Amino acid sequence: MQFPLLSRSGVLQRMISEYQPPAVGGGGMCTLQLDDIPGGAKAFELAAKFCYDVKIELNALNVVCLRCAAEYLRMTDDYAEGNLITQAESFLSDVLANWKDSIKALETCEGVLPTAEDLHLVSRCITALASKACASDAAAPLLRNASVDKDALWNGIRSGDTASAASAAGMDWWYEDVSFLSLPMFKRVIQAMEAKGMRAESIAGAIMFYAGRFLPGLKRNTSFSNALASYGADGGGGGGMSSRNITPRAASVSAPSEGDQRYFLEEIVALLPTKKGVASTKFLLGMLRTAMLLHASPLCRENLERRIGTQLEDASLDDLLVPNLGYHVETLYDIDCVQRILDYFMSSTDGIGTGYTSPALAEDGGGSLGVPQGGTPSTSLSPITMVAKLMDGYLAEVAPDTNLKLPKFQALAAVVPDYARPVDDGIYRAIDIYLKSHPWLSESEREQLCRLMNCQKLSLEACTHAAQNERLPLRVVVQVLFFEQLRLRTSIAGWFFVSDNAAGGDVARPHHGGAMVPKGAAAAVAASTQAEVDTDAEDDAPEGKETIADVKARVSELEKEYKTMKQEIRRLGKPRRSWSLLTRKCGFGAKV
Repeated sequence: MQFPLLSRSGVLQRMISEYQPPAVGGGGMCTLQLDDIPGGAKAFELAAKFCYDVKIELNALNVVCLRCAAEYLRMTDDYAEGNLITQAESFLSDVLANWKDSIKALETCEGVLPTAEDLHLVSRCITALASKACASDAAAPLLRNASVDKDALWNGIRSGDTASAASAAGMDWWYEDVSFLSLPMFKRVIQAMEAKGMRAESIAGAIMFYAGRFLPGLKRNTSFSNALASYGADGGGGGGMSSRNITPRAASVSAPSEGDQRYFLEEIVALLPTKKGVASTKFLLGMLRTAMLLHASPLCRENLERRIGTQLEDASLDDLLVPNLGYHVETLYDIDCVQRILDYFMSSTDGIGTGYTSPALAEDGGGSLGVPQGGTPSTSLSPITMVAKLMDGYLAEVAPDTNLKLPKFQALAAVVPDYARPVDDGIYRAIDIYLKSHPWLSESEREQLCRLMNCQKLSLEACTHAAQNERLPLRVVVQVLFFEQLRLRTSIAGWFFVSDNAAGGDVARPHHGGAMVPKGAAAAVAASTQAEVDTDAEDDAPEGKETIADVKARVSELEKEYKTMKQEIRRLGKPRRSWSLLTRKCGFGAKV
């Protein structure tokens, strides 16, 4: 019964010819040891059945192991025509023409390493997968707009139903298939796709899907153990003949160690494309939190912080609240990490407004600040304005922490330039929360903190609140009232000029080129006055004079209210001085 097997295997013929029977006992049975055959006993059984013309079923799960076993046994055409190597190679070519079968074949290669590597089976499977995925990536925009034939074959994928056709037409149809590969194989597949010109967006999408499936910090999934199973193994036993292991076996597989998880995360971060924006900011911040939890290398964390900094305008407030997981915990949130990310954003020079926006552009784009707290800012704003809004919200969230020192709070708030904030209501709110949570601050420290905001850019509501805020220093309250009065007088003077022109029948609209834009309380007066001027400009001159009288009456009322506020301020306990001396002390004499 051994002759058919011997006639097709060069190794068995050599072993039989070299066999020396033991000196003691004479003849006896000839025993050959094949302990290191790739694929183990199952692969040898299939090879023996082939030699004895027993029908065997070749499929994507056993062809790689059978091909390696045939190579080990040297079953070439030199010993028999149409030998096992030729038959296995022919079937393997058909397997590599199909995406699903190529994935299965690549998975079984891990059980017969390094023989599969020496025979270039791994590289052939990876090349086949990369070619099909890249062809899909290039054709995806066209396939979205065209109907796919039900019975057509597309890149070796049978699209017999509408669901599979729609999956083939998308860009992410292959993400889940490659996510079952071990990390070394996954890396090689991704690198092959990059070499063939796949778009960075698709590469990053596959990596994010893979990381979200296996990293516990991003997505709770016990399948992380499968991805780490082959880290330290260069080969395997007969496991290559088993079926595809998709679901984890929690009973038999132990949880991965912290070192394995750290290695996995660092490899994923290094694998991400360097192009800005291909990986979402939410994903990068999740990776950063996990890196801090696993105590990843400083290089890995710096890489993530730089990536986040270049696209900080896309971050949300909830994701930016990174817990402080350092060895020396002082504050609830990691303020230093956000400080570094913000510094990276300010130092980046990629594109208009990414790291720098001119004051004029920031002022023009500051009209709409309706950004919900923790939400996504409007795309109509410049990036630096969106980051300023985000930082104001972040400062308000961390301000209640009593362990947050004043210099650290000031340093983080001062990174954002003044022109990035069209309105300073956000920074005022953060300062007020900090003062409320730190009542032990001295008067000089309060004044130093309040220098972070520009009183000229507070809204009417903020000015009203600041004028009655007992936590603010008196100097700041005086500044708020002074600038509000200054804006009021400037705007009233501009509207008098408009009203005179309207009464004389000249221009009915104000000239905005040289006039100061009314804000706060002056804006309300200016708006009502403008409506009256526009209406009265169409009438005769006497009605225009009545409009001017109404404006004068309103100005008189506002000045009375202003004097009342001055009296309230003087009753706060400061030395009695004239109003002019008080304004000079605040440093506003030159402007007046």
